[in-house]
Amino acid sequence: MTHWIRPVPPLDEEAMREARRRQGRLTKPPGSLGRLEGLAVHLAGMTGRVRHLKLRHKAVIVMAADHGITAEGVSAYPAEVTAQMVQSFARGTAAINVLARTMGARVVTVDIGVRGPEVPGAGWVVRKVGPGTRNFLAEPAMSRVEAICAIETGIDIVEQERSRGLDLLATGDMGIGNTTASSAITAVLCGRTPAEVTGPGTGLSHEQIVRKADVIERAITLHRPDPSDPLDVLVKVGGFEIGGIVGVILGAAASRVPILIDGFVSGAAALIAARLAPVTRDYLIAGHRSTEPGHQAILDHLNLEPILDLGLRLGEGTGAVLAMPILEAAGRLLDEMATFEEARVSHRSPDHAQDGSQER
Repeated sequence: MTHWIRPVPPLDEEAMREARRRQGRLTKPPGSLGRLEGLAVHLAGMTGRVRHLKLRHKAVIVMAADHGITAEGVSAYPAEVTAQMVQSFARGTAAINVLARTMGARVVTVDIGVRGPEVPGAGWVVRKVGPGTRNFLAEPAMSRVEAICAIETGIDIVEQERSRGLDLLATGDMGIGNTTASSAITAVLCGRTPAEVTGPGTGLSHEQIVRKADVIERAITLHRPDPSDPLDVLVKVGGFEIGGIVGVILGAAASRVPILIDGFVSGAAALIAARLAPVTRDYLIAGHRSTEPGHQAILDHLNLEPILDLGLRLGEGTGAVLAMPILEAAGRLLDEMATFEEARVSHRSPDHAQDGSQER
């Protein structure tokens, strides 16, 4: 593990055993709550708590940055849309704002590399590493110092949010061109070809997707990012917001905060985080399955089963935030349901008892 990353503790095995025992005593047939039972056991392992698993303080951290690779025409939208969407976040009118209000979560938007002026607004944090990355078809996206700075920024933001109360964290992103960077990262770290993991992003045609994959292929051939060195991959074909999300994941896992990762861009960051600190993957819960083809490669690589599959590919943290109440319900069921003994209800004999499963 890199020296500046805080150690990530292993899951609390005793808490998980106790959670399974309690699942087996709750007033229900064993396994009848399906994946909710495994999610509750997983929450116990992450937090070290079997009871009082009420996830009251919820936040989504949206990292925003621009990408130099947009000069290659890899997006259906111009680069200035990043800054324009940031203004929408600041006004509270973007999709993530609406969904977060619905789910009782706060939105923290971090300008980690947006070209243009700073945008004032509630929940807005300016921590620019630079005015967007460089065009990685011509040169590395960033320096190693910038990559570490982006990751450290994400870690710092988590520490700030923990001081406000943080029981559950969702990751989000905004950056025109970031699915190109994510496809490149996924191809390298999952051992796939760019064609296998490159999708429409903001709405490209088939011909444009083919061209986008070709840009990625040429960039990988030029820079030869080292899959054994996740920082090298981030430096050569990544994005500042992707580095920021890496830090968010590492910081939350080190503090035993459950992490709902969003779609493709957050998944690319999770690949890097899990290479930097392998125990981190035990703190990841996939909020949803994106329609971007590379996201399934990420889910397979990290051995994650998403909670939702709604055909989403917006980003912003939308899929992760939508999954929040399901995770919260899993914890509350384990905590608040009565056991057979408490409710004085007859239950199955020990010969027929089954333990709750562990979610992964």
